[in-house]
This record gives sequence, structure tokens and C-alpha cells, in this order.
Amino acid sequence: MRVLITGGAGFIGSHLADAYIARGDEVFCIDDLSTGSIENIAHLKEHPRFHYAIDTVQNQPVTAELVDVCDVVFHLAAAVGVKLIVESPVRTIETNVHCTEVILALANKKKKKVLIASTSEVYGLSEQVPFREDGNLVMGATTKGRWSYACSKAIDEFLALAYWREKKLPTIVVRLFNTVGPRQTGQYGMVIPTFVKQALAGRPITVYGDGKQTRCFGYVGDVVGALVRLMAHTDATGQVFNIGSNEEITILEVAERVKELTRSASEVIFVPYDEAYEEGFEDMPRRVPDITKISQLVGFKPEMKLDGILEKVIEYYSGR
Repeated sequence: MRVLITGGAGFIGSHLADAYIARGDEVFCIDDLSTGSIENIAHLKEHPRFHYAIDTVQNQPVTAELVDVCDVVFHLAAAVGVKLIVESPVRTIETNVHCTEVILALANKKKKKVLIASTSEVYGLSEQVPFREDGNLVMGATTKGRWSYACSKAIDEFLALAYWREKKLPTIVVRLFNTVGPRQTGQYGMVIPTFVKQALAGRPITVYGDGKQTRCFGYVGDVVGALVRLMAHTDATGQVFNIGSNEEITILEVAERVKELTRSASEVIFVPYDEAYEEGFEDMPRRVPDITKISQLVGFKPEMKLDGILEKVIEYYSGR
């Protein structure tokens, strides 16, 4: 099979490329390196079944050629990370919405199957925890820039599902919940690589807010396995799936666990949201997925526990 991965030099995209190459498939990726890194695919560059283009998905002639030669498309390219979203809202909205428009329109010409990566952010301020795919999405006010990302990804979802219903383009939407592992950068606010790098360097470990907010961290290997199985399953078409772990933990507990596993003398300090991001910043107090749907369809079960994930990230950054 020939697989196109947009954002293929990104954290998740590069692991997905590894998985398909290991299976014997041919992988094409496109990435403008705005949040991805050529380092992530350096080990694949000489592989005869791996091809890459350093370009934006918005360059339609290049993207059209890649879509044409491939059998399926994973659309992972997006503006990601709370820090980037708060600092560059225009780029976030335009990148997320327009790139998805381009991919769906090009894929539709020859009915190539497309998986669109969305986010747990779309659940917004919903209190219906654990979040179910058919639950309500509760967005914050438009005056809060933080919600522009959630809204842009919700539009991506609406568009992908509309292409399926109206034009019969086979599409799948996945909502990823805090995927973590080696190669993830802390540059745009990703919490685990940030904590690990701070701990290894002996710097203060910065917990935003009161640290009582909870998250569930899914290992990238588990997530990639789920993506591959969903793409291969005919019954996944036209549906939305949560992917992630349901092992809930507070951010403060994550910081303390990182400190313990790295044997770091770093102090854990608290930074107010207003200081970390912007005045009036709103966070999601809990972010827990209901993974019943994907478990029933493809047998997905998170295998890697949080300590195992942290050890892999610590090993990755220790080696750097």
C-alpha cells in the first residue's frame, strides 16, 4: 500500500511512517517543518520505500501529485500546542481549516480514503466526563483566543463528515488525547517533554495553574497502532473515534513522578495561567476519553502505562 502522511516529519507522523515502513508499505510524507523536525525522519531518509517533500499542504500542485500516487491519506498536519495557539491564533485557524479543505478536495477527485486527526480540545468546557464521541462540544467565548484551536478542529471534523455524507468520500475522524512519547517537543507547551527537560537540567519544574487539572496520556506506539487498524477497517468510515489512555492523573502528580524518575533535585513551582499564556486563560479541568467505541471496533487497548511512557521520554532526552 502507498500511504501519504501530511505532517509526516512531526512527532506522531514520523512514528506512523515507521509503522507502515515496518509493515512493508511505501510511505510519502509532506511537512513544512513549522512544528515538525527533519530529525524525526532522518533515520528514514535513505529508505527506498520512504519519500518526503519539505513543503506546505497548501501548495496544491505538490499535494495533488502526492494524493494521486497514494492509496490512503493521513492528515496530521496542523498548528498544535497551547502556546502556539495563544501566540499565533491567525496561523492556527488558517493552517488547520485551509489545509483540511485542500486535502479533502484533492482526495475527493479520486475518492482516496482520508483519516483526519482532530483533538480532545473540541470537547471544550464540557463536564460530561468521560467524553463520548456523541457528547456535546462546549466552546468558550470567541474573545478567548485559546478556543480558536478547538473551533478550527471542530470545523475540520464537520467538513470531513460532510464530504462522506454528501460526496461519499471515505473519511474517518480521530480525537487524540494527549499523545506522548519520544520525539515530542516541549516547544509549544507539551507538558511531559517540558517537565522532563526541566528535571534533567535541574531547572524548576513549572506547573501551570494549581496543578489539579487532570489529563490522560496515551503512548504514541499505542495510538499509531490504533490509527493503522482504523484505516484498514471498512466500518470506521464516516465515524469519529476517541484515541488515548483512560489512566487519569493530575498535572502536579505528573511533575512529581517526573522528578522522582529522573532523580532530579528540581523544585516544583506553580505559574499562574495569566502569566503562562494570557490574561483570562481558561483550561479544561479534566480530559478523559471514553474509548469504548474504538475498543469495540478494532480491539484498541492502551498497553503502555504512564511510568513506562515517562521512562521512554526520559531515556530519549537523556540521550540528547
